[in-house]
Amino acid sequence: MEIGLLSLGDVLPDPSSGRLPTDGERTRGIVEAAVHAETLGFELVQLGEHHGSGYQLSAPPVVLAAIAERTTDLRLSTGVTLAANLDPVRMAEDYATLDCLSGGRAEIVAGRGSYFARTFEYLGQDAGRSRERFEEHVELLVRLLAGGDVDHVGGERAPLEGFTSRPRPVGPVPVWVGGGTTRETPEFAARHGLPLMLPSVFAAPEFFVPVVEAYRAAWSEHGHTGPPQVGAVCHCHVGSTTAEARRVFEPHYRAYWDWVQDLIADYTPHARRIPFDFDGLLAGPAVCGSAAEVVERIGHWRTVLGLDRFSFMFDLGGARADAVRATTERFAADVLPRIR
Repeated sequence: MEIGLLSLGDVLPDPSSGRLPTDGERTRGIVEAAVHAETLGFELVQLGEHHGSGYQLSAPPVVLAAIAERTTDLRLSTGVTLAANLDPVRMAEDYATLDCLSGGRAEIVAGRGSYFARTFEYLGQDAGRSRERFEEHVELLVRLLAGGDVDHVGGERAPLEGFTSRPRPVGPVPVWVGGGTTRETPEFAARHGLPLMLPSVFAAPEFFVPVVEAYRAAWSEHGHTGPPQVGAVCHCHVGSTTAEARRVFEPHYRAYWDWVQDLIADYTPHARRIPFDFDGLLAGPAVCGSAAEVVERIGHWRTVLGLDRFSFMFDLGGARADAVRATTERFAADVLPRIR
């Protein structure tokens, strides 16, 4: 099971001090955390993408390129690239450039971004056509990355005739499909032979069991020779004891959760607000506790979903850089060896 570091780049004040980092400090902190993660044994970094919101990560390939220059083996991924919003030619160019700069370490997790419908409004797009745009864009992106002289006639994007995107990547750039709250997503991923990354910060792992089962069944039906791959992400904090972990994590998680609920309500009309329930979240999409508890919870996730990849988000809710570094180091020292 690959282990990754995830950051979405929220910019919130520290609940204890009230200090709000600048966007520059936050961006630099993400780079430093990723560089340090490689030395600790993490295998990949995943960066989110949002537009017009309180998340300040809007250009993941730029930040990933900065990380690439200071790392050697870390895979450089996204969580997610907004494929329904972005032009597939532009995506192919950006991530092939990253692949060239990093010596073949780039990959893409393509998502539809349906939780943030207002993004489509900001970019002059129709959110009601997000499914059609997403599927056409991902299909074309995979073809553009795989080879040149691409012909394309579609309903959402202008046609292409004999087009080759530049630069060409060093090698195959993996494209994952990020999603799993609708039946269409696992079927789409399986049909095209693409790995599936679950949006598992929104629900307990058991919620996604039918999604994974449908994905694996569709994979077999489409006759792919290689095995399907499934990944997940979660919010995480590791403390020296259970009590210490909960005491430190709770105010940050509460601040982040409430902020995200406000954001979703603002960006997605008629969205249902989910109140903060610390115990419920720790039993569901979050992992928090002593190292032994975290190991046990990760084992449960892996057993339930059969994971090939698991990425962890430590830097949420205004957590200070030194605090994030401490919990990441504890995870690497006391959790990684045991789950491997």
